[in-house]
Amino acid sequence: MIVDERMITYINSLDTGNTPFLEELEQKAKEDFVPVIRREMQSFLKVLLAMKQPARILEVGTAVGFSALLMCEYNPAPCHITTIENYEKRIPLALENFRKAGREDCITLLQGDAADILKKLTDPFDLIFMDAAKGQYLHFLPQVLRLMKKGSILVSDNVLQDGDIIESRFVVERRNRTIHKRMREYLYQLKHRKELITCVLPLGDGVTVSVFTGRGREEE
Repeated sequence: MIVDERMITYINSLDTGNTPFLEELEQKAKEDFVPVIRREMQSFLKVLLAMKQPARILEVGTAVGFSALLMCEYNPAPCHITTIENYEKRIPLALENFRKAGREDCITLLQGDAADILKKLTDPFDLIFMDAAKGQYLHFLPQVLRLMKKGSILVSDNVLQDGDIIESRFVVERRNRTIHKRMREYLYQLKHRKELITCVLPLGDGVTVSVFTGRGREEE
């Protein structure tokens, strides 16, 4: 927990909720121990969608399709979402949820390793939502940057590791040290690359918002 739990509870108590289908899907996901974006992150995405109104969205990490459906439902502008998932057991669940929600036409699920799939994508996206294995964010970054244009936004979720990110690697559990090292490097890259302007927010388990300026690309 990186923000006081009572404060989070109060903020979330003000939330007006989602569509009945999304509410049911979120509850089912929690019962099945499937991770979905937290309530405060849902509110943040809704605001970002209202501001940016992206026509082309890329999501890295589908799970059961909750966040893709939320972005499709609450984007004020018509959009198409491309989402990538590698976990075979969740893919049919996500596809079924897209069908039940009547959103099959605006969401395309690409099955496989994001490291491979990202290389095959060509046209830039207006919004990219990174919500996959945290240890892979750094590896995905070069291809993600290639798929951005001036004004594109990259949102990366779960970047502060329940506060462990500020600890020495020797304090972090041994099994988490590789992820810890990679995430710190990822955050450094986001803040220091010329083509990005990035803000790190203590929201949920930490989120970054990066705007692509194109400056670094122009100098290449």
